[in-house]
Amino acid sequence: MKSLRIIGIISITCCLFVPVAQPQSLYQFGGNLTIGLPQGEFGDNVDNVGIGGTGFFAFNFPQSPLAVGASIGFMIYGSETRQEPWILPVYVDVTTTNSILMGHFFLRLQPPRGRILPYFDGLAGFNYLWTDTSIKDEDEPGGEEIASSRQLSDVTFSYGVGGGLMFRVYQAPERKGIGRQLASVYIDLGLRYLKGGEAEYLREGDIEIVPREGDDEVIYHINKSTTDILTIHLGASFAF
Repeated sequence: MKSLRIIGIISITCCLFVPVAQPQSLYQFGGNLTIGLPQGEFGDNVDNVGIGGTGFFAFNFPQSPLAVGASIGFMIYGSETRQEPWILPVYVDVTTTNSILMGHFFLRLQPPRGRILPYFDGLAGFNYLWTDTSIKDEDEPGGEEIASSRQLSDVTFSYGVGGGLMFRVYQAPERKGIGRQLASVYIDLGLRYLKGGEAEYLREGDIEIVPREGDDEVIYHINKSTTDILTIHLGASFAF
């Protein structure tokens, strides 16, 4: 959180001293690799680091350091595969995957132009958590999926703050009369701290199969807690 406050102060300072009358790009979009670190109660329950990706789109208000946009991110925070008998002597791979989808609208404060652009975001949206299990043929190349099902899903409100730095690696020559073109490409490095409401979810090992005569019993050890998460982003941003 201290790092985000520092980025926010830098963003505000840069916006005050960059002349907004100069030409600026109206649109940004980009994507990045996302690493998720569960926090608070969520972190107490989930030991794994989440891996996934996030994409975003933003509109910059003309002659202003303000932008509005939306982002969508997907992350896997746990996966395990085991072999189970299908029809003896045939065995299959049973894979259980725990995932989270994070969708947010954001308001961004960012200097309109520059080689290095700090930014600060306020975000509001949702977290959607779910667990899927799939069965794949272990003898087929790539593992052909035989069946799949969803064991649990839940959605909750999410809000937070974020910030980062964009480093320009490409600047297009100025062109006139040919419509809006790619203006700049940036390397984007950022952080987000997202406060998530209470949700039910499963972790690795929370699905227990108990052998019974005639048919096995499946027991789900469901967790319920807030779903706070700190995300680290590294990717690219394209300005038009």
